[in-house]
Amino acid sequence: MVGFGKHDRELDAAIKELAKADTLAFGGVGFAGQILPATEAYHRVVQALHEHPEQARKKVDWLLGHGSPAGVAYAAALLDTVDRAAGQAAWERLRQDEREFTTFSGCLMGRATLREYATERLTGD
Repeated sequence: MVGFGKHDRELDAAIKELAKADTLAFGGVGFAGQILPATEAYHRVVQALHEHPEQARKKVDWLLGHGSPAGVAYAAALLDTVDRAAGQAAWERLRQDEREFTTFSGCLMGRATLREYATERLTGD
């Protein structure tokens, strides 16, 4: 397990970044297509979920309960990528949450509540 400590530190840093995220974006934003730090962190956690599933899943579960509104949305999306049933259950719980966060899709910025975003994820809108 040489190098496991480095992976653990990188995963912890990514989870911390997501926990404080104020914007949800899965790709580049704005005209320049800038990748936000939270977006980079999201992709690091996706990789960790494939490389170290048990360890990463525990951290994602923590994020779901302790993250900012955007961080919680990232956690539900992460769960959806590795365990569809757990992801859907997380989105169902979030349908009761009125906390707001900023969203970005390309160069379009918006605001949403977790309730609104979770409903969209569950209905496929």
